[in-house]
Amino acid sequence: MKALEQKILEEGKVLSESVLKVDSFLNHQIDPVLMQLIGQEFAQRFKDAGITKVLTLESSGIAPSVMTALELSVKTVFARKRKSLTLVDGLYSAEVYSFTKKESNEISVSKQYISKEDKVLVIDDFLANGQAALGLTDIVEQSGATLVGIGIVIEKGFQTGRELLEGRGIRVESLAIIDSLVDGEVTFKEEK
Repeated sequence: MKALEQKILEEGKVLSESVLKVDSFLNHQIDPVLMQLIGQEFAQRFKDAGITKVLTLESSGIAPSVMTALELSVKTVFARKRKSLTLVDGLYSAEVYSFTKKESNEISVSKQYISKEDKVLVIDDFLANGQAALGLTDIVEQSGATLVGIGIVIEKGFQTGRELLEGRGIRVESLAIIDSLVDGEVTFKEEK
């Protein structure tokens, strides 16, 4: 997706050979016009999948998920990283390790929001090692729903996440695939 790649080049900051900071438009401050385009692109790519719910992880996945759900005319559900006083019983839960933050989180979704009748599209902001996507996939499996695929805003193509997910037979659609962050420069993988 050229608009996303251009935004990454203009505003993304390479912090290391494995970390790209995009908080000016994706995960701290949100560019709503770009999020609308992202939602339209995911909706187009998965238009024939019969999606009934979009699932993401708080908080960075919420904006692209809401815009995708809006385009598909379905609801968004987000997994919480911290339990609240009102979210204690009837949960699907999974453990997710963050390599960036070097910590594990238990993520949870209320059982009342995903059921075995649902066809779920998972949306996440980044794909690196695939741990967040696997945690969300685990929640879909616990519910008995059908996982139709995973939409990724930015994939670090030089890490193992895609291989891990596709090895499980999961359809992965990424809007921007980064081939390298070497020498502080973002290089994108060429589209096939």
